[in-house]
Amino acid sequence: MPRAPPELWAMTDQLTALAPQMPIPFGGDRVTYVSDELAAAFQPGDRLVVMQSSGTLLHITADVSGRVDEAVGRAREAFAALASVTDAQLTDFFDLFAAHLEDDQAFGPIRRANDEDLAQALSRGRSTTRLELSSRMRADMVSGLRSWRDQPAGRDHLEAVVEHDGWSVEQRRAPLGVIGFVFEGRPNVFADATGVLRTGNTVVFRIGSDALRTARAIVESALLPALRQSGLPEGAVVLLDTPARSGGWALFADQRLSLAVARGSGAAVDQLGEVARQSGVPVSLHGTGGAWLVVAPDADPDRFGAAVFHSLDRKVCNTLNVCCVPRAIAGEFLPVFLDALDRAGLRRDAPVRLHVAAGAEHPALESWFAETVAVTRAEGVFDEPKASRLDVDQLSTEWEWENSPEVSLVLVDDVAHAVALFNEFSPRFGISLISGNVAEHDRLWSSVDAPFVGDGFTRWVDGQFALDKPELGLSNWQHGRLFARSGILSGDSAYTVRLRVRQTDPDLHR
Repeated sequence: MPRAPPELWAMTDQLTALAPQMPIPFGGDRVTYVSDELAAAFQPGDRLVVMQSSGTLLHITADVSGRVDEAVGRAREAFAALASVTDAQLTDFFDLFAAHLEDDQAFGPIRRANDEDLAQALSRGRSTTRLELSSRMRADMVSGLRSWRDQPAGRDHLEAVVEHDGWSVEQRRAPLGVIGFVFEGRPNVFADATGVLRTGNTVVFRIGSDALRTARAIVESALLPALRQSGLPEGAVVLLDTPARSGGWALFADQRLSLAVARGSGAAVDQLGEVARQSGVPVSLHGTGGAWLVVAPDADPDRFGAAVFHSLDRKVCNTLNVCCVPRAIAGEFLPVFLDALDRAGLRRDAPVRLHVAAGAEHPALESWFAETVAVTRAEGVFDEPKASRLDVDQLSTEWEWENSPEVSLVLVDDVAHAVALFNEFSPRFGISLISGNVAEHDRLWSSVDAPFVGDGFTRWVDGQFALDKPELGLSNWQHGRLFARSGILSGDSAYTVRLRVRQTDPDLHR
């Protein structure tokens, strides 16, 4: 009998158990080993995902796997049903969802659930800066939903027409399918995720366990009523109701997804992205953030100070994280920078923390190195130096501060040097240049590897603020540039293109 070719040398069977120190191949030529704890926990029906870059073993229980299978199945059925739903019904959904969130009686259970989430997070020493569903966050959710209500229908938008003799080809937008969405414990992102319905997609999402009570309450009090009243299938928006982190792994490994979207902390997002990629699922990542600010020698000091101050009102991905000051102008601009930092702290009734890159020593910084401040972190209050040193390669660190603004400072030779550091050490997210020189701005624009480039404060990087569209997330270019869309992923960005031919000449022949 002929021998099978090497590519077919494979035998498969169901994995039902793991043994301690059992070897697991990965990456084509490496081996990792099952721990005693994993071997004891693994049960028949469970799944094992092997990270091909590191050999990390991810355990997904049968229960979690079943929840994901059911959720994605519902969303797939709903996607088919959306084809017969009118654009007016989609408009009604967004309007009704917003109205329920705005209604105090409907919002009552949501408020109580969020209070419980906050209390639980505080008891665990977890950050609550993005968890609290404040009156402003509530208003922003309502505003975002109404902006989707007012967006033009985009499910069958005509992109272009190519005319030929006797026939034409139309390029028209079409929905992708089921979008898988994993995000941190920010209740407002909940409303952003529903934007994919405007282009005819459905969504399954997992929210961080810190905000799970709040998410459940939003579903029961506002989302489901809006779906039912507008006549949309209930599976159009599905909450993956599990606190297990493995829910995100199982979701992103589901090949029925047309797109996986992740936003949150860098390491967790990177891991989710790898799960999706090795499962063959297209993925859009929104992980490490932190904006950079560069000042040029010809800059207006007042404009520079204003950019620093207005970029530090709160900690989000587009907050100022690294400031670059040329050595030749440090004597003039460092006092402006330090004053703006202090004012940003005073606005929050908190001290500030500065990390000074090696080689950035300057007399203006000496008093900061000598001073100790009380910094509030998620784990408590700590006495720390107002300024401390860090290695240049640590400019890649995104400072996740609670109340005390926290920034890195590096002295550079010139703007080109700052761009080189940005391209090497940053997550290639956002950068602003303070300069009155148009040519300097053009040089930075052409040489910096970032999707977001500005000439003032960094906090403009936001879908709602910049484009009047709620965002699913902001993409950095840490893992390369994105295909055929901007760094802002919004609900109306999730589409593909179909071709439709209209033939007027019946005798058309090639």
